[in-house]
Amino acid sequence: MKKKIKSFDNKTVLTIGRIGSVLSVLMYVSYIPQIMNNLQGNYGNPIQPLVAAINCLIWVLYALLREKKDWPLFVANFPGILFGLTTFITSLH
Repeated sequence: MKKKIKSFDNKTVLTIGRIGSVLSVLMYVSYIPQIMNNLQGNYGNPIQPLVAAINCLIWVLYALLREKKDWPLFVANFPGILFGLTTFITSLH
């Protein structure tokens, strides 16, 4: 016997998507203090922001290369490319 999976209405799904997009952008904006520390000589580990930037690049490409562009996915991940690469570059000493 299969369990029935509860489906959510479109408004709920859109709300969850918007919250996820905002949190994604905030996650990458949170690199700003590390960038400032890096510029002051208190270098952080460069691996995590580089991997985050690459991950975001893949998601941005996916969003743009789809037949129907996925703009929320693009907007949520594009800042990760900029902030991730900036954090990576400034952490190299």
